[in-house]
Amino acid sequence: MTANKKIVLIGTGSVGASYAFSVVNQNLCDELVMIDVNEAKVKADVADIQDGLPNFSTNVDVWQGSYFDCKDADIVCICAGVPQKVGQTRLELIDTNIQIAQYITEKVVQSGFTGIFIVASNPVDIVSYAVWKYSGFSKSRVIGSGTTLDTARLRYQLSRRLDLAPQDILANVFGEHGDSEFVPWSTVKIAGLNLLDVRERLQVTNEELEEIYEHTRDAAYQIIRAKGATYYGIAMALARITKAILKDEHAVLTTSTLLQGEYGQKDVFTSIPCVIGRNGVLETITPALTVNEINQFAYSTDILRKSNPLSVNSMKEVDE
Repeated sequence: MTANKKIVLIGTGSVGASYAFSVVNQNLCDELVMIDVNEAKVKADVADIQDGLPNFSTNVDVWQGSYFDCKDADIVCICAGVPQKVGQTRLELIDTNIQIAQYITEKVVQSGFTGIFIVASNPVDIVSYAVWKYSGFSKSRVIGSGTTLDTARLRYQLSRRLDLAPQDILANVFGEHGDSEFVPWSTVKIAGLNLLDVRERLQVTNEELEEIYEHTRDAAYQIIRAKGATYYGIAMALARITKAILKDEHAVLTTSTLLQGEYGQKDVFTSIPCVIGRNGVLETITPALTVNEINQFAYSTDILRKSNPLSVNSMKEVDE
């Protein structure tokens, strides 16, 4: 990491542009370089953000660049790809977005980039795997946004139901950022207390927990149906990951990472709690799960492996 913090954003669609806005508003970097195949669009996005800079206490330099500019970046955030349409699952985007990810990754690596990739393009678990594969980087330096957004949705829904601040709720969404994701309720803590132990006192029923899970899982479908895309929530999740890296927070976030034996799973990128800092994924955290939850996790990872054309579909040891 250099004293001058530099981010390169690739893909300035709704998600990318919202991420750029979040990064600038939170004053997370000194330089923000924006790249997109639609040069007129990225030029306009840059100008739009530059117009607002005098209204903030930030000296961030925002400009349109090229892949050459990735060379000395701390973070390259990939938001490029075909977006999810109404009625589509994220897994239906695989073939096209893997090809886009390969092209981008190879261009970035050719620049001499030695920083950390953050991947947001869907299906994010499989695209993150592709970026890791094509970059040749260690798994610690490729971070998928994973279920960071889903976890935020879960904590918000629980906070509304329990009338508590989200910060006092420890809950995570595990597995695929998609239809097979699940909530390991046995690990959820409310103000330090296990949710399942105090559920009756809080008057929370199993049916309500199931409704909260379903809302968390299906939120994107509802938003896409109403306005065509989701972008504010994921942009803020990406900014949160960015902050954890650039400020070396050692924050625990549910990001997508390459599993190397966690819960018996290998050769798959998926979300579990990860410690995120200056060098990317510093370690993974594996809270004890019930037998049913371990089976749910195995089901989710199996879907991702079988859907991933790059997966070796084996349990061989994967070296960093």
